[in-house]
Formats: sequence, C-alpha cells, structure tokens
Amino acid sequence: MERSAEKELLDWKNSTRRKPLVVRGARQVGKTWLIEKFLAKEFASFVKIDFEKNRDLHRLFDENLDPKKILSLLEISFERILPGKTLLFFDEIQACPRALMALRYFYEDIPELHIVAAGSLLEFAFGEISVPVGRLQYLHLYPMTFFEMLNATGKKMMAKCTQDDPASISLITHEQILKELKIYFFVGGMPECVKVWRDTSSLKEVSFVHSEIIESYQDDFSKYTPKTDPTCLTAVLLSVAKRVGEQLKYTRLNEAHSGPTNRKAFDLLTKARVLHKIPACNPSGLPLGATANPGCFKAALLDIGIMQRLCRIPIDEEIHQEKLLSIYNGKLAEQFVAQELLANGSNPLYYWSRATRGSNAEVDYLIVQNGTIYPVEVKSGAAGALRSLHLMLKTYTNCPEGLVFSSRPFARLPEQKLIFLPLYTAAAQIR
Repeated sequence: MERSAEKELLDWKNSTRRKPLVVRGARQVGKTWLIEKFLAKEFASFVKIDFEKNRDLHRLFDENLDPKKILSLLEISFERILPGKTLLFFDEIQACPRALMALRYFYEDIPELHIVAAGSLLEFAFGEISVPVGRLQYLHLYPMTFFEMLNATGKKMMAKCTQDDPASISLITHEQILKELKIYFFVGGMPECVKVWRDTSSLKEVSFVHSEIIESYQDDFSKYTPKTDPTCLTAVLLSVAKRVGEQLKYTRLNEAHSGPTNRKAFDLLTKARVLHKIPACNPSGLPLGATANPGCFKAALLDIGIMQRLCRIPIDEEIHQEKLLSIYNGKLAEQFVAQELLANGSNPLYYWSRATRGSNAEVDYLIVQNGTIYPVEVKSGAAGALRSLHLMLKTYTNCPEGLVFSSRPFARLPEQKLIFLPLYTAAAQIR
C-alpha cells in the first residue's frame, strides 16, 4: 500500500545534506513496513537491528560510541555494511537509548552511510539521553489518510479528486466520495485495518483488528510505570475518545484519580502520540503557538477507527446514517478533520475559544495557509447558525475568510466571508 511519506524517504536518500533519519509515530502506523518494504528496495543491501528482539546487541553501545567499532561488531552477526550501498535500520530504537545517542557520531564520522531509526515511545527515550540536536532528521508518520486509503483500495481517480479544486467536483462524484468517506469513518487509517478492509470488505473483521491494536496499546501502558497508573491511562484514553471536539478539564477526565494524576496520564498518552493536544490560542498573529493557552484545550485521537472502537459506536446502526455529521453527534467528523490536518502538516493544531459571562464562543480549529490564518468549523448547519465563526471573523480582521467543512458541495459566500468545503478536502487546505 503506497504511503505519501515515500517521497520524503526518497528525498532523504538522495539528499547531499542527509543526516540519520528518525521515523517517529505511534505503534502500528506503519513505520517498520515503510522502511522494510519500500526504502530497503532502494539499496543493494539491507541490515536491520531490532533492539527489542536482539537485546544482547545493547551491549555494543554500553561503552564508547565509536561508529566504526560498532559497525565492525555488527558485521560479525550480520553482513558487510557498506556506506552508499547498505541501508542500516535501527528498529525499536527506544529500547536502547544509547543507540539514539550514537546516531550523532554516525553522522559526524560516517556521513555517507544511510542510517534510519524507528520506534514508538521515542519521547520517553529522549528523556533519558542528551538528544543530538542538529545531527538528526525526523519524519513523522501518522495513520493512513483518506487519500491514502482510497489509493490502497484501488480508487486512485477518486483519491485524486479529493486533491483537486473542490469547485470542479461534480455532484455525482461528490456523493460517491462521501460514501467512501463513511467507510473510512469506521475503518480508519491504521494500515492493518485498511488492508483487512481491502481484502475482506468486512467491518466486523476490521473491528477485531481495532480491538487488537487497542490491547497492544494497553499492554504498552505497563512501560509507562512508575510514571503513572495504567488504569488511569486507560480511563483517560477512553474519556478523551468520548469527548473529541469538547473543551477538556483534567479533573473531569477520570473521577477515580486526581486532576494532577489525570494530567500526567494525558501528557504521557500525548508523548506516545496516541492523543494529540489541541490548545486554544489567539489568532491575532503568527506563530499561533505564541498565544497558546495550555490550560484551555481539546484533544483528538491518533485514529478515527480506534476512536469509534473505543466508544463502542454501533456500526450496524450508524453506518446507515444519511448525514456524515450526524454520526455519533458529529464527533467522528471533528476527529476526521483534525486527523487529516495533523497528518498533512498542521502540527500542532490549535482552536479559538472566548469565555465571557453569558457569552461563550468557540471555533473548532485554526489553520495557516500561505501565511494567513483561517478559522475552521466542522458543521452541518446553515451559514446563519455559525455564530462563533462570524464573531471571530468580525473580531480578527486579519482572518479573511472562514472555512466550513461539511457534507455539502463546494460553495462560496463572499458576503458572509465563508467558504463551504466538502469534508474530504480537509487535507488539501494545508499548504
């Protein structure tokens, strides 16, 4: 299954300013597959070191981190590692933090060697070492986007339409894409789920995979201890899944634990990239993060399929909903837009909130397009119902128009400074 990140990997391989590449992302988003099945084919030879499976190799990094000595010892167990011809892959590198430290010396002493590392929970490993600033490159991998799923299931022309000018999409094509988008709401973008859907067309089989992935994440929670209680991590994860699109408070995420304990659990899940924190900010200027309020925030999960499985949404009932934004009270639509924006470069993601006595206002997301800030709403209602969006546009004149993602075809309302865009074009709005 093709991934959009393949181009970034090729650019890295051919760059004259190449540094060791660290592929980051949550478990099971396809990091190892992408390197083994795609990037490795670009080289004459491929050597993979799995630091979880081959823990005896950790000792190679215990003393000095001379890369030439390390390579000579690795060659005893594997094969010749030739700069310019061999791809050296350090998988599950979070299990050996000193191997992460060694990457800077590979860059300094053997810059012609192509070396790539991957792992989940990398933020935990970075907390244990001195990160080699300026000596590494990073690629952030997310679950498969809607565009990638369409390509993977043989709908390449439809996938291309989601990237085209939305004004040029016919009503018939628009309705066909929405039907596929409804499927994506329940399959999501975890690569194994997309593969099972492609091969079986069974949402029941896909649900089994979702459950397996959730169980693997919960198994990982034991690795977070003694940082926090695994039961608190599970409770916070489920609570956030049910509250996507809502402003959150740590004290309300899990009544069985205190606010500080919930906050620690939330932060750990964010570090593991299972959750994405979305702070509120003031859209008066760039960068958006300069005015972010860490105490006022929403959140999204890493994947819409995982979200709906955690929430136990009855697929057999919701799949028959005619309106996408009616499914699970619109929360799946908000998760979808957040997920698409994050995967296509709007990371971190922000939103706008104003709390005054008797008059609260909130706009779902803020994005930056060509240096200009645009407020984003995910709505099924008419333009006249978008009170918060109209208020923000009136208050912040530096924001020229509001973007409204819905199941409607494209429409521009210049008198209200609004553009209505189909949900499936969210990714195309990030430039």
